[in-house]
Amino acid sequence: MPAPARPAETTGTARSAGVATLAGVGDLQIDRAQARRIAVRAQMLDLPRPGDLVEVVQQLSLLQIDPAAPIAPSAELVLWSRLGAAYRSADLQQALETRTLVEFNGMVRPVEDLPAHLAGAEDWPRDWEQARGWLRANDPFRQDVLNRLEDHGPLLSKEIPDTSLVSWPSSGWTNDRNVTQMLEFLVMRAEVAVSGRRGRQRVFDLAERVYPDQPAMTVDEARRHRDERRLTSLGIARAKGTKMPSEPVDVGEAGLAVTVDGVDGRWRVDPVALERDETTPFRGRAALLSPYDRLVYDRSRAQDLFGFEYVLEVYKPASKRRWGYYALPILFGDRLIGKLDAKAERKEGILEVHAVHQDVTFTDEMTTAVEAEIDALADWLGLARLR
Repeated sequence: MPAPARPAETTGTARSAGVATLAGVGDLQIDRAQARRIAVRAQMLDLPRPGDLVEVVQQLSLLQIDPAAPIAPSAELVLWSRLGAAYRSADLQQALETRTLVEFNGMVRPVEDLPAHLAGAEDWPRDWEQARGWLRANDPFRQDVLNRLEDHGPLLSKEIPDTSLVSWPSSGWTNDRNVTQMLEFLVMRAEVAVSGRRGRQRVFDLAERVYPDQPAMTVDEARRHRDERRLTSLGIARAKGTKMPSEPVDVGEAGLAVTVDGVDGRWRVDPVALERDETTPFRGRAALLSPYDRLVYDRSRAQDLFGFEYVLEVYKPASKRRWGYYALPILFGDRLIGKLDAKAERKEGILEVHAVHQDVTFTDEMTTAVEAEIDALADWLGLARLR
């Protein structure tokens, strides 16, 4: 499903009582509640629930892959949060196998967005001299990897011999992991692609055998496309944002310039999402979110719009955790209201709920809705809930 067409950027008379034009500036002004509704709807966390997995990923633009799974893999939690009991893990695998979705750079993405992420790949890495020098020194190794994939692929990284001339130096986990590092670099250069998985391990093949033929984009076209798609998925975002370790959180000049009452600085809003908020009543619901869910991934945005403080505490000592090892943010309507500290104990067959942390005092309606979502999570996991 391609991204919907955008109306031309206009200023002038406000289109509703909730939107006012700032004379002489050209920015629209919205209140924080409207900004939250736009964000929630853009992430498909309102009612009615979507009914199709591919439709969800096309709207969200990505699913982040993360190896930690104390409850379930993050990508699957994101899909369950939208689709509910209708989601099955096999559905995601089928979409990847049929190339409706593809895995690239640690993300599951719609295949039609791939050209925007491959633009300029042949010049990668432009500004990382260590990687450029390592690739130059290991060009025979690179060719060995490509030849082996051509002759024997698809392969796991451990099935490819290390014929590097120079080891990859790092103070982290990549130190001397030469085959893995070469494969990562060749994926970024669009010479190699992830063709599937065996369990949690990636399977690699030549990119030409994985990616479909699609029209190429220039680097500038690709940047604009990525900004527009990011704004479509977020609804509202900063033009310039905090640098993040994977997908950026800023959207450049995509969409309309807006200010949000009570929040410093300028924002960009998706005009389609803005129009929808003004013409269609909002129907909220409760949802349990992955820590990598894009509604909360940009922690500064979550604080600005939702007043929601969150830190993933997996790397903290247990004594210093406030909310839990892998606490799930809790959404109710257009508010982020707390965190669920739980863990799936699969050997015992239980979902153990350690705590429900309330950022606000739960009403009876909130409590009922959140309890129902926790029960639904346990059912989806096939576990009994330990209260």
